[in-house]
Amino acid sequence: MDNYDIVNNYGYDKDYSYLNDVIKNTLTHEHVDNAVFSIIFVDEAEIQKINKEYRGIDRVTDVISFAFEDNEDIAYEDFRVLGDIYICIPRMQEQAASYGHSEKRELAFLTCHGLLHLLGYDHQTKKEEEIMFGLQELILNGTNITR
Repeated sequence: MDNYDIVNNYGYDKDYSYLNDVIKNTLTHEHVDNAVFSIIFVDEAEIQKINKEYRGIDRVTDVISFAFEDNEDIAYEDFRVLGDIYICIPRMQEQAASYGHSEKRELAFLTCHGLLHLLGYDHQTKKEEEIMFGLQELILNGTNITR
């Protein structure tokens, strides 16, 4: 059972079904099954509010993940509750243009990035960054979503 919700409350009307492959490849690569999580698309004001409230950083960012498994008070025996991924669609669009690749590539990257955070990966050190970003490239290349 791999269940996830993509919540799209801000009128972003594009077809994001390609994210299914990104999610499936990420979970398969990490040997994860019986897991649930949510992806929530937000605007700049909402992501800035979340960033300020939970991270103490009063600015817009591209993706924020809340890993529920970091909280030992939340535990289920039959399945994993990974958490929530918030992705700022306007920031994703800006970054795609800035980096010179498609919105599809940027959103796939942010989805994979957020999901890897839910699975315990981080990039606080150079070594962690090399591992996490290497995994992201491997997973995205496996879905044929390249730069």
